[in-house]
Amino acid sequence: MGKLKGFIEYERSEEGLIPVRKRLKNYKEFTIKPSEAKLKKQGGRCMDCGVPFCHSGCPLGNLIPDFNDAVYHNEWEKALHILHSTNNFPEFTGRLCPAPCEAACVLGLINPPVSIEMIEKYIVERGFKEGWIKPIIPKKRTGKKIAIIGSGPAGLAASQQLNKAGHNVEVLERDKKIGGLLRYGIPDFKMEKNIIDRRVDVLIKEGITFKTNTEVGKNFSIEKLKKYDAVVLCAGATIKRNLPIKGSELKGIKQAMDFLKLQNEVVDNLQKTNKELNAEGKNVIVIGGGDTGSDCIGTSNRQGAKSVTNFEIMPKPSSSRTEENPWPFWPFKLKTTSSHEEGIHREWSILTKEFVGDKNGNVTGLKTIEVEWIKKEGERPQLKEIEGSEKLWPCDLVLLALGFTAHEKDLVEQLNIETDDRGQLVSKNYQSSIPNIFSAGDMRRGQSLIVWAISEGREAAVQVDKFLTGQSKLETKEKGDLPLAR
Repeated sequence: MGKLKGFIEYERSEEGLIPVRKRLKNYKEFTIKPSEAKLKKQGGRCMDCGVPFCHSGCPLGNLIPDFNDAVYHNEWEKALHILHSTNNFPEFTGRLCPAPCEAACVLGLINPPVSIEMIEKYIVERGFKEGWIKPIIPKKRTGKKIAIIGSGPAGLAASQQLNKAGHNVEVLERDKKIGGLLRYGIPDFKMEKNIIDRRVDVLIKEGITFKTNTEVGKNFSIEKLKKYDAVVLCAGATIKRNLPIKGSELKGIKQAMDFLKLQNEVVDNLQKTNKELNAEGKNVIVIGGGDTGSDCIGTSNRQGAKSVTNFEIMPKPSSSRTEENPWPFWPFKLKTTSSHEEGIHREWSILTKEFVGDKNGNVTGLKTIEVEWIKKEGERPQLKEIEGSEKLWPCDLVLLALGFTAHEKDLVEQLNIETDDRGQLVSKNYQSSIPNIFSAGDMRRGQSLIVWAISEGREAAVQVDKFLTGQSKLETKEKGDLPLAR
């Protein structure tokens, strides 16, 4: 695949970035498109490696060597066809995926891996530019009617696949616009929302019906669901994890997703700026070192924060792989995002013990203690506080980026669907305890990646199609070489 010995001749390259000072002035994407010649070279770095572990690293099972080869040979439309055969929305994953495929790239054993995510992004962008991405309307309809609850990546993927099979699909979304986490949880500087609108327009032309401001169980009755032949629950895992310590009720302690959602709505002219959820002129502390925390950092700096500090309870990762996570598994190594590069002070192995406030109930600081993790073979690491390491950190705004615990319970309870001891929806082959109700995405597997949500939506669609017609010709991924989550 690619060019013989291309991985020796060509070095890895990535997108250019607009300088920090310039990009902090707005919320637009700030990547610079590489030249076509450069992209071809990156496709040429893909080796004829015999067993392409990138397939297994990718939750979608993308045919990565195939589209890399097509790009190298300047066959862009072919590359798009290959990419779309496994991935409904490469414009999302090409911007937002942490690229586990690159972590599993065989070239990564000796050199920096192939720039798979970048290539993926520009294949689909070329497709939209050239007009190759057109609505695919089913030649025949089955007469079956399906409701998809939730319009995040899982719901969108399930809807497109089931529409492709000829079913009549309606997507029910409680927010004002379509996109779920993609629209309201991802800042515009990572993905501008016209990217979502562009794809939704294609889906509408394919025959999918979208209903916004529609919340099942509230302004859309449970009884109405009975008119559908099948229902797919794709409402996500939206219960936010709290930090139940002294002072947590103080003003100025906010959930990261509330902060990010409001700013996304402000950019979209759906809401006005709220001073309580704005970092301008404030000392901001972000608790949580994941992608959501990183998004809060980038947003705070754009709002004009006085300072931004990031706390992570886990120890500082190694800059390279360790024996605990060898190739081709995902490497838990130090990640420095573009938001980190824009201005941040990072602290690892630190535990927040108490929030401190003034007489008016406003947060003014927080108390921390340093921790160490004690590892014993066969046991989970144990956290130990380090005496004498207590510290008071002044702050005006605390953003909790601690992830999500589970899906909301109301809808599941109203539908009388079976759950396990943890309150998680019970499913087998994406099918719930009620035969015509299925689930996919974070609502089924718990908090996860956008790429996994798309995969879940696609696989759930296969099972729904089989349930309704007895068989399915929809694409399904093969079992890879790496162990995958359920």
